[in-house]
Amino acid sequence: MSFFISDAHAQAAGGAQQGGGIEMLIMLGVFGLIFYFLLYRPQAKRVKEHKALVESLSKGDEVLTQGGLVGRITKVSEEKDFIEIALNDTNNIVVQKSSVTAVLPKGTMKAI
Repeated sequence: MSFFISDAHAQAAGGAQQGGGIEMLIMLGVFGLIFYFLLYRPQAKRVKEHKALVESLSKGDEVLTQGGLVGRITKVSEEKDFIEIALNDTNNIVVQKSSVTAVLPKGTMKAI
């Protein structure tokens, strides 16, 4: 029977590889870099931009809130972190500054 099928031989004992420590450290470093560049860095950039936007809010700016409301800022409360937004001539609302997602160009409310 061994004429058509070659015999299988086991590997000799004592050839087991130890190590793997440096490869594991390199792999962890690569995963750390991937995490930093794909997740942490872009999120930190968005947070920094939003913080700058919130600090630059002033009376008369036309803004868009997270809820989709468009209005003009009528009052800014510095110590309480709230702003008052006029949606139209009769309706005013009070929201947190952090709920503002964008400052719109002047005249946007008239165009809507």
